[in-house]
Amino acid sequence: MVDKRITCDIELELKRRNIQIIKTIECKECYDAIKYHPDICVCNLGEGNIVVAPNVYDFYLETLTPLGFNVIKGSSYIENKYPNNIQYNVTIMGKFAIHNFDYTDKEILEYINKRNLVKINVKQGYSKCSICIVDENSIITSDKGIYKSVKQYGIDCLLISHGNIKLFQLDYGFIGGCTGFISKNDIAFLGNIKKHPDYEIIKKFIKSKNKEIVSLSKEQLLDLGSIIPLMTRKE
Repeated sequence: MVDKRITCDIELELKRRNIQIIKTIECKECYDAIKYHPDICVCNLGEGNIVVAPNVYDFYLETLTPLGFNVIKGSSYIENKYPNNIQYNVTIMGKFAIHNFDYTDKEILEYINKRNLVKINVKQGYSKCSICIVDENSIITSDKGIYKSVKQYGIDCLLISHGNIKLFQLDYGFIGGCTGFISKNDIAFLGNIKKHPDYEIIKKFIKSKNKEIVSLSKEQLLDLGSIIPLMTRKE
């Protein structure tokens, strides 16, 4: 799942790799920069379960149900201003869930508690935007608060510099918002990761986890609210 506003180059590269994409619809209650971001309205819990904000629920119910997903209607509506637009921006990886749990949607919280996931509470409400998942125990972020919090739980975390990622109408975006898995071992970047000043340490970190880097275009990295992986073909 990707932001409807992905560039032509990115879309062509995904299709060239035989990846079927689902483009988001507008969440009209959000401000322009994030109104098409998938990680604002959608949280993939895994095991075929996806929680969707009520604002856009009908579209994703109709789109994802035929693909075999259990599409769960979230309890909280997305609104324009922070923190009422962060309820679904939750990072779920392996046994961990990372978010500012004062604002997490009730349906997501119920899943986290039912599965006995380890909750790592952070001040950053846009945790999914801020975190590039590398594997079930490794992440990349530019947020020092997230870095300090996850290290306490034994998560291997690479701290990178702020900025150098574009975000519509705003000063800069975040590393999680421009990344996502496109296969079991391929982490895709929305743009060219080589243009990031921390490219070498990012590459070394990702390679150390036996993952591969895929740049989807030649342009500067663009925060489009993450690439949300839904299904992976059997290899």
